[in-house]
Amino acid sequence: MRAVRLLVRGRVQGVGYRLFAVEAARRLGLTGYARNLLSRNEVEVVAVGSDEQIESFAELLHIGPRGARVSGMEMNDLSGVPECEEFTIRY
Repeated sequence: MRAVRLLVRGRVQGVGYRLFAVEAARRLGLTGYARNLLSRNEVEVVAVGSDEQIESFAELLHIGPRGARVSGMEMNDLSGVPECEEFTIRY
């Protein structure tokens, strides 16, 4: 299992981005979470799954839902695997 943190920048708040991430992650069988950051133009996504699942997820996140405009995305591996039973939205 691999755990990553993705920081997605752009027009990603107020456009259904977190819900899009939840639906995509659940379809791919990932666990983790998505949450808005205080910067108002960033969403943090933590995902746990196989390399293939995470790569597919990252591709979907770069596209985002209709109305979103992703201007950049960073992906970093996490040293530990967070315990999550499913993929959720955190507030």
